[in-house]
Amino acid sequence: MSHNRSMGSEAAMPIALSLLWAAYGALHSLLASTGFKRVVAARFPRGMPGYRLAYNLVAALALLPILWVLARHPGPWVWRWHGPLAWVMNGAALLAAGLLLSGSGYDLAEFLGLRQLQEGRTAGEDAEPFRISTLHRFVRHPWYSLSLVILWTRDMSLSLLVSALWITAYIVLGARLEERKLLARFEPAYRDYLSRVPGLVPRPWKTLSRDEARRLGGP
Repeated sequence: MSHNRSMGSEAAMPIALSLLWAAYGALHSLLASTGFKRVVAARFPRGMPGYRLAYNLVAALALLPILWVLARHPGPWVWRWHGPLAWVMNGAALLAAGLLLSGSGYDLAEFLGLRQLQEGRTAGEDAEPFRISTLHRFVRHPWYSLSLVILWTRDMSLSLLVSALWITAYIVLGARLEERKLLARFEPAYRDYLSRVPGLVPRPWKTLSRDEARRLGGP
């Protein structure tokens, strides 16, 4: 009987994990939306300088139930890298992690919410200017691209595979939603940039030179 319950629990794991990821994505998208931030700014202007910091904290805490499920119910291995292929995958992940930690052209103080808190910003809209860093010359969303490299070069259990699929879907959707806001703020420069540089997967024939990036919005 206990064996049957265990089998049933493992069978239900992908569904439970999917529901948790769907709820996380909905919460994350709501809190990141310009409309919701405008409502908060109108009703609680004094709290807006700390909004981004609180948003990041809520996002981190909301991951805890998902991490608990991943730890308790990893499921069977779907694939594991061995031999030279493991070195290649781990090397790619380390390179991607290094580029992520370097900042990859992003303002980390702005991303974390420290700059907004320091400057006392009360507006609901983002204030970061349009910049094209070195990595942005090759893909429009380098942090997303690097995160996907790290994600898909790992050994993959069933629960990790379910999570990887949800994270990938959310990244693709999130990139599109983010670009709507960027188009509204930086038209026509961002539309030109969007037409000339791929979103997530680099293509050698679709890149910007340093001079082109500088003209559009580079440092």
